[in-house]
Amino acid sequence: MNFAATSSRLPDFPWDKLAPFKQKAAAHPDGIVDLSIGSPVDPVPELVKKALADAADAPAYPTTIGTGTARQAAVDWLARRLDVPNVDPQHGILPVIGTKELIMLLPTLLGIGAGDTVLIPDLAYPTYEAGAALARATSVPVADPTQYDGPVRVAYLNSPRNPSGQITSADELRAAVEWARANDVLLVSDECYMEFGWDSTPVSVLHPDVCGGSFDNLLAVHSLSKRSNLAGYRAGFVAGDEAVVAELLAVRKHAGLMVPSPIQAAMAAAFADDVHVDEQRARYVRRRTVLRDALTVAGWEITLSQGGLYLWASNPAYDAYGSVEALSERGILVAPGAFYGAAGERHVRVALTATDERVDAAVKRLHE
Repeated sequence: MNFAATSSRLPDFPWDKLAPFKQKAAAHPDGIVDLSIGSPVDPVPELVKKALADAADAPAYPTTIGTGTARQAAVDWLARRLDVPNVDPQHGILPVIGTKELIMLLPTLLGIGAGDTVLIPDLAYPTYEAGAALARATSVPVADPTQYDGPVRVAYLNSPRNPSGQITSADELRAAVEWARANDVLLVSDECYMEFGWDSTPVSVLHPDVCGGSFDNLLAVHSLSKRSNLAGYRAGFVAGDEAVVAELLAVRKHAGLMVPSPIQAAMAAAFADDVHVDEQRARYVRRRTVLRDALTVAGWEITLSQGGLYLWASNPAYDAYGSVEALSERGILVAPGAFYGAAGERHVRVALTATDERVDAAVKRLHE
């Protein structure tokens, strides 16, 4: 029996290439400082843990559309924090089992396949490409989707962007929306770092100044992994064009893609509270500041990095893997920019998701 046909269509899993550098960094006398993966390390908020525990007696199947409480909390959060009003909690929003799942399956769920084109950012989180490949569609990396000449089914945006931290302006988003509607393209905006803008304020594709008050041809994807340290809970949602949301719901019902009821209770609690997010922002601001300053003093240039949980760094002496090698010799592990596309061949991504103690250890080694 041969089950390799599907996996052979997918790109190589890039993190496997980091193994020798991780081994070298781990040999440092004071241990490794792993700044390669953007996985939260800070505590889950107490109010979220309590909500999860209080909802633990959940013997029945959840529904794919989710609880009204969770959907309403997300809708209220969109209005309160992102100035996105008028999302219908019944028809315009759908909980998902972490947004990586949604992005990976989206082309397949929407019937996109061989002969179809999916546009992805030229510096991109690998799942956009993998999701297109799973559906047998063709992915094309672009700096600006509006400049692409040819038929397109789906185009992805990501702001603040992983890996570079670049924030797309409202004007750029508006131009992308107009292009998508003129060409009947589904524009999917991955906005999971939306509450972590540093040098400027990110804007949602669903903001009325961007979309004109209509969600036609638009989806926004949001996650609790980063804003609330809930990567282990796998909780997020997709909102926007009600016809597209309805189609996703109809197909996902058959697949049993349902967010567990206790997780939805935790989602509702997390979206209803802003205090823990502001506290987490302060942690990341501090880590970002000391790492940026230490890297700069050590000869690295930080570019873009206006938002998100990463610094986009380069050193004139090295390409991406040379940079990873140089930092691993100091016991610091980072991700090569080449993981994210050809535009990252001379950069590394430095994550802010390490404890204060480990970040301070990295700063000390960089100063040495």
